[in-house]
Amino acid sequence: MILVTGANGQLGTVLTIALKERYGNDKVLASDVINKGNNTGLFEIIDATDFNALQHIVKKYKVSQIYHLAAILSAKGEQNPILSWEINTKTLLNVLEVSRLNKVEKVFYPSSIAVFGQNAPKENTPNNSILDPETVYGISKVDGENWAQYYYKKYNLDVRSLRYPGVVGYQSLPGGGTTDYAVDIYHKAVIGNAFSCFLKADTKLPMIFIDDAVRATIELMGAPEHQIKIRTSYNISGVSFTPKEVAEEIQKQLPDFRIIYKPDFRQDIADNWPESVDDTKAQEHWNWKPKYNLSTITDIMLEKLKEQYKRAI
Repeated sequence: MILVTGANGQLGTVLTIALKERYGNDKVLASDVINKGNNTGLFEIIDATDFNALQHIVKKYKVSQIYHLAAILSAKGEQNPILSWEINTKTLLNVLEVSRLNKVEKVFYPSSIAVFGQNAPKENTPNNSILDPETVYGISKVDGENWAQYYYKKYNLDVRSLRYPGVVGYQSLPGGGTTDYAVDIYHKAVIGNAFSCFLKADTKLPMIFIDDAVRATIELMGAPEHQIKIRTSYNISGVSFTPKEVAEEIQKQLPDFRIIYKPDFRQDIADNWPESVDDTKAQEHWNWKPKYNLSTITDIMLEKLKEQYKRAI
């Protein structure tokens, strides 16, 4: 049985569906702190900060793999740092320890470009760059990467991880991340509203389309163990762009779309992050390669969101 924690989130929603399509509805258990009713198949309410509750589910379903996606993202994390640390760190330690005690075969842990700080190169940030984040989200992700490596080296627990860039997808609304403008902007464009952007026009950040992010996750977890040579986390890259470039791409299809720039505290977060990352190690070790660029992302986002809003009328 495969367990997905945080299955209601942006990545969790789509990854759970992809895992069910690959392994079958009865082989994937979705979980979160509430049941939104949008999951078909098995679902359990789990607060992953509760060690005993998590272990009960792992034993009950004889879980062999865990995709641990429960987290508080960067922007929301800065609004409540202590809670963010508690959620992001305690849940991972619970997952790792429950996995060790119950002989879970594989664990997936999502890291982020938030692990990088001002001292990392801004362009083509390498996998082994210095990690000096200035947000609690980034700090917790560095901590998590080190715990993942520790459990692999000390207990031989097969933990694998990706450093996600900003994830762009149409299946759910933004969840509190600094890169979330790149989702919200398409929603505003489709419903005919101007978009107020919390980042400057020229703020370039690494992004990845949701389909690429899900595929990378499944490919990493499916790779033979000997190919996984980095046990902290792998950089993966999709495409880097600025808010201005997204707006211009949207305006090719929706000429009347307007964007207004009103940077807030999230600009300071973005200023510490890379403009692009080097994912050569992922390419070399398990043959990673993205499929989507800004143009194809925009085409799909506008098409899918138009369908969604049309159905909602």
